[in-house]
Amino acid sequence: MLRLIALIAALLLPGLALAKPMVIKVVVLTTFESGASSAKKSGEFQAWAERYPLKHPLKVPGIEGRVLYSDDGVLGVVTGMRARPRESVTALLLNPDLDLSHAYWVVAGIAGVDPRSGSIGSAAWANYVVDADPLFELDDREIPKDWPWGLYALGTPKPGIKGASPGSSDMVWKLDPGLTQWAYQLTKDIPLADNAHLAATRARFKSEPAAQKPPHVFIGDDLGTTRFWHGDLRTQWARDWVKIWTDGQGVFAMSECEDQGIMDVLALYGRAGKIDIRRVLVLRTGSNYTREGDGESQVVEFTEGGAAAAFEAAYLVGAPVVKALVAGWGKYATTLPQATAK
Repeated sequence: MLRLIALIAALLLPGLALAKPMVIKVVVLTTFESGASSAKKSGEFQAWAERYPLKHPLKVPGIEGRVLYSDDGVLGVVTGMRARPRESVTALLLNPDLDLSHAYWVVAGIAGVDPRSGSIGSAAWANYVVDADPLFELDDREIPKDWPWGLYALGTPKPGIKGASPGSSDMVWKLDPGLTQWAYQLTKDIPLADNAHLAATRARFKSEPAAQKPPHVFIGDDLGTTRFWHGDLRTQWARDWVKIWTDGQGVFAMSECEDQGIMDVLALYGRAGKIDIRRVLVLRTGSNYTREGDGESQVVEFTEGGAAAAFEAAYLVGAPVVKALVAGWGKYATTLPQATAK
């Protein structure tokens, strides 16, 4: 109660800082909300705010979206989309009223799912996050005839070669495999919502067995670009890009616009000893496929009900992990939960 009173005083009197920073156990990062009251139109944050619940607002300079916290030490944030999360995560890390030194970070957002890896409405915990923003690009109408596409790594002469991006990005982040596997084992049997719209969309991918499975939880890797891309050839490019940058260890599953920026900032502050980069989990849920169905035009068509299913899956799969971290804080504050990698 005293901590809450002090925090309220700090919010009402901007010049007054907390005598002692608030210890945060878990930070949940979502990227957008529409402001609509209907859960089907609300975006990624509403389920966390209402059902976790996150009751108390907190104003953090540098963050445009809502920031709420719970009675048990969970901080929920709407970071903004695409490049905006870099500023939002930095604002959190620099806020003197928050102690994030032992915090776990859970990214919980929607994405495009590769039909070769999973199905719409499904949820994937990532082993790898790969950045595909720093690159060379040629117009696809002007690329050499023996090139598959016009996107290729900095410092290289053509596609298919791993380069480097010093001063721009670490390019690839391997998340702690024991922590990721622990989260997966905890959530792999959670039933996820299905409906006729999702089933009809799955049926359009007869060449991809994974795309035809009902919504489920799996392990799958994450590709981040601030631009929204789509189509069969770009999906092939994404598979290749993830394979190259993870030295053949990663498998592309989810396409999103923010995680590369989040990971880059967290890694920088992790190297400075401000946070523990091992304590990051990335959960993405499929709201659409990264390409249209077999033999169809690749003009983007969003599945009816896909976003709503993905919003729900992100909370249903993410919340048990957050609650388990909080419930086990006596141990997890100093020791990461681990499961044997499979």
